[in-house]
Amino acid sequence: MHRPATANVALGVLLNVLASVLFAVMYAYTHLLKPLDGEEIYGWRMLLTAPCLTLMLLVSGRWHEVRRLFQRLRHEHGFWLVRVLSSALLGAQLWLFMWAPINGYGLDVSLGYFLMPLTMAIFGRLAFKDTISRLQLLACAVAAVGVINQIAIAKAITWPVLAVSLGYPVYFWLRRVSDSNTMGGLWFDMTLSLPVSLYFVLKGGVVLGVAGSGSALPWLVAGLGAISASALALQALSGPRLNLTLFGLLIYVEPVLLVLASILLGETIAPAQWPTYIAIWLAMLVLMVEGGLSLNGARRGYSPSRCSREGG
Repeated sequence: MHRPATANVALGVLLNVLASVLFAVMYAYTHLLKPLDGEEIYGWRMLLTAPCLTLMLLVSGRWHEVRRLFQRLRHEHGFWLVRVLSSALLGAQLWLFMWAPINGYGLDVSLGYFLMPLTMAIFGRLAFKDTISRLQLLACAVAAVGVINQIAIAKAITWPVLAVSLGYPVYFWLRRVSDSNTMGGLWFDMTLSLPVSLYFVLKGGVVLGVAGSGSALPWLVAGLGAISASALALQALSGPRLNLTLFGLLIYVEPVLLVLASILLGETIAPAQWPTYIAIWLAMLVLMVEGGLSLNGARRGYSPSRCSREGG
């Protein structure tokens, strides 16, 4: 009876980790796109991700999720406002992800990602009464030590930190309470942001200027779109299989992978930052232990209480 629910959570964890790997790949990939600035990279990412995501919906047989949202737009008063707000929240995060490293706010955004799982856990507990297991609570406590160390280094909380750590929980909360925590909901959010993306592409004009000249830049930009679409789709598929607390804690995987990508690109970790990363990695180890116990429980037909509430 409990076996399918636990297996569903395990699949959600796998999909979420794969999404984080692709986000880290995309982070390193942007270094191949010089001389594009953050706005033009963001613009092309959105313009190319939307059709890729459309194709994924059609191939996977999930286009009914889009049709359902269109029906709700016709019959539910104010649902357009919800969709526009959801699109704006997602667009702001994706823009910041591309803009911050190029403009000297990489550390601030990383701190925001470190804080986000904690704020997600709080949102999940307060808004949806999600349960927090003892191991998840231990992971939060260990990660909090790293966050405190990072705050001590940064000396202040800047607006990018708050934008990431508070903006993403609000975005996922809105998708869940509006019953749009699906790939179809993600498709709407991406599609509604296309006018802004087109503006950034036309304003930058670098890729359009070299089109047809034999430059590899247009092909590299196309690769960015494919990576982005795959990562966002995997993340969207994982969301409904996880409660908000576990979904938030798994986000720790991404900043750690971003750190590894940065090291491969030649960056170094300052001595004062090592306690932060060690604490985050220990928190991840705790979550891996819990995941192993959950999979063992699934083989025995046992489901932990944390799986009793499915997301979305």
